[in-house]
Amino acid sequence: MKYKRILLKLSGEALMGGRQYGIDPDRLAEYAQDIKTITDKGIEVAIVIGGGNIFRGVAGASKGMDRVQGDHMGMLATVINGLALQGALEDAEIPTRLQTAIKINEVAEPFIRRKAMRHLEKGRVVIFGGGTGNPYFTTDSAAVLRAIEIEADVILKGTRVDGIYNADPEKDTSAVKFNSISFDDVLRKGLKVMDTTAFTLSQENKLPIIVFDMNKKGNLLKVVSGENIGTVVNV
Repeated sequence: MKYKRILLKLSGEALMGGRQYGIDPDRLAEYAQDIKTITDKGIEVAIVIGGGNIFRGVAGASKGMDRVQGDHMGMLATVINGLALQGALEDAEIPTRLQTAIKINEVAEPFIRRKAMRHLEKGRVVIFGGGTGNPYFTTDSAAVLRAIEIEADVILKGTRVDGIYNADPEKDTSAVKFNSISFDDVLRKGLKVMDTTAFTLSQENKLPIIVFDMNKKGNLLKVVSGENIGTVVNV
C-alpha cells in the first residue's frame, strides 16, 4: 500500500445516491464495503463528510438567513451524516468512532487530537463531524485541518467525477483530464478543487490531494495502492 494513513473527504451530496435529498442506505452500504477493503489491509482511515444533502449555510444565507446560524445548522447536518456513516461501517464490522468539533456528548466524542490518533493506531475508523466548529469555514477546510493534525499521508477527495478537468466534464464533452497537476497550476488555471482557504492550507503544509470517482467500486483500494486513478495534486 502506498499510503498508511489517509483522510477521506466525502460530500454530503454523495450520500443521496439517486435521491433528491437525504441519505440513501444502499449508497452508505457501498461506501462501507469499499472502506472495509482498505481497513482490512491495515490502512488507517479518517473521514470528513459534508452536510449538503441536508443543509448548506451558504444556501440559507442567500435566502436571507443569518449566515452564522445557517453554518451551525450545516455543522449539525454533518453530524447526522456522520452518525449514518458510522452505523453503516459498524454494520460492516468496522470499529468506528465519531468525533465532533461541537460538543454533543450524548451522541459523539469531542474532537481530541491525541485520542483520534490513538483510535487510528488501534485500527478504528474515525469520522470527524461538525466541520471546524466555526462558521464561515467549509468542510473542505475541516478536512485539510484534520488531515494535518492527525498527520495523514494524503487527502482523498471522493467525488462523482474521475479527476480534475480543465472544464466541467458533465457539461463539456471536450474537457481534458489532468493525471497530475501542481498546486500552483491549479491556482493559475482557476480550477475548482477545494475552496481557496482549504487548498492554500494544504499547499502550505505540502499535503497532497487526490481527486477520484468514489462511486466506482474498487477505486478507493486502487488509489491507496498507488494506481493511477483520478488526479493527484502535489507540490
